[in-house]
Amino acid sequence: MRLIRMGAPGRERPGLSIDGKVVDLRVLFPEIPDIDEQFFRQGWLERLAGLDLSAHARESKERWGPPIARPSKIICLGKNYAEHAREGGFETPASPLIFSKTPNTLNGPFDPILLPRSSGKVDWEVELALVIGKAGKRIVRAQALSHVAGVTVMNDVSGREAQFADSQWFRGKAFDTFAPMGPALVTLDEIGDPHDLRLTATVNGRIMQDGHTRDLIFDLPALIANISEDITLVPGDVISTGTPAGVGIFRDPPIVLDEGDEVSCWIEKIGAITNRVVR
Repeated sequence: MRLIRMGAPGRERPGLSIDGKVVDLRVLFPEIPDIDEQFFRQGWLERLAGLDLSAHARESKERWGPPIARPSKIICLGKNYAEHAREGGFETPASPLIFSKTPNTLNGPFDPILLPRSSGKVDWEVELALVIGKAGKRIVRAQALSHVAGVTVMNDVSGREAQFADSQWFRGKAFDTFAPMGPALVTLDEIGDPHDLRLTATVNGRIMQDGHTRDLIFDLPALIANISEDITLVPGDVISTGTPAGVGIFRDPPIVLDEGDEVSCWIEKIGAITNRVVR
């Protein structure tokens, strides 16, 4: 199942993507909530999984929003691919290095990325992100994936000037539009093993990152177990699992995003998000 949110910013409706067409779930189920915490708590993921709605799929050119609304947390991983740690001159972490983005960063899969006024050196990071579907605390590794609603593509856009100038990463990671996400939230039954996916990032058609989720230092169950030890995860929470080597700031010479650039982040079996950079 491929869950999407469609409509103008702030007025998105839940839907499904089926073979390039869309199903407007609000038409079929007027009571259905947006794809947020209540969507999962009310059991809509399970209810929809048993239905064949392909006959209701229609062509549509309507905008797609990020496939999750109002997450209570967007938890991100730093240095979770060994080659990425090495390219930045860092040691491989002994335990997950987590930081957060904020809901204002959420951005549609094809919406523009806004360059901030207060930080230059804007960079890209293609990442596999998971969305929590079932709440839990101290989740054991063996049960971790049962708490996952699905996975999606996220670009952890980063204002490197602010990230490296501040004593912590929060501001450089939390500018408006700095978490394009989508194109859909794809359930694990369509993905198979989430640790067997190729992921790439291209800038203006040039491949910059080309990695594989088998190279994650800490896999999805390890991350869920570690984070949930003392942080309750609730439905709709996002965990973005880190980026492979190939970001712009560590290239020689560095490459950073500017007005007019186009960034595409793609993950096998999920799809691509493409965002143009604007001032």
